[in-house]
Amino acid sequence: MTLLGRIKKVLDPLKSPSKAELKNALLQLNINLDDLYDLPEPSEGKPYNRKLLYKNEEVELLVMNWSQLECAPHDHGHSHGWIQVVYGTSLNSVFEVRGNGLPTELFHQYHHQGNYFFAPKKAIHKMQASNNTDMVTLHLYSPPITGMIVYDLEKCAACVVSDDCGAWWPDEQYQKLKEIRLKKN
Repeated sequence: MTLLGRIKKVLDPLKSPSKAELKNALLQLNINLDDLYDLPEPSEGKPYNRKLLYKNEEVELLVMNWSQLECAPHDHGHSHGWIQVVYGTSLNSVFEVRGNGLPTELFHQYHHQGNYFFAPKKAIHKMQASNNTDMVTLHLYSPPITGMIVYDLEKCAACVVSDDCGAWWPDEQYQKLKEIRLKKN
């Protein structure tokens, strides 16, 4: 069975999947680096390049190939999901926001190859490859991400980004759906 066939078999039946159902689906997929032979190279000046593996009304499955840059703190809109470290080690930092203030880092964790970690709705985090290593991650979200908020801590701002923008401050004006000024804490 092809990779797409495996993915469709596992993900097509999902309807408003719970946290546990999403993780179970990711475990059932059992995707490894050999399955992802045609990864996009990391984009110049960006933390990662991504490839959409599958998307329907309920879920989306993405693979990301990381550079050495960290992504910006961001949420996943109204989506929740699981991240699998397929290759390398991720440094994941978790933030909290109070009111209209700047996000402050609560803690960070290392997630090694084979680890899975959950991204709750509206949770803010940032990721990067750890220790100058290559990193590939798999992301399964429900519903598909829309309305992601990206934070720029130096500009003291946030913006809702278009669906084609990653977890970085948008380069193109059309990718900034709404800009939000934040208060310094």
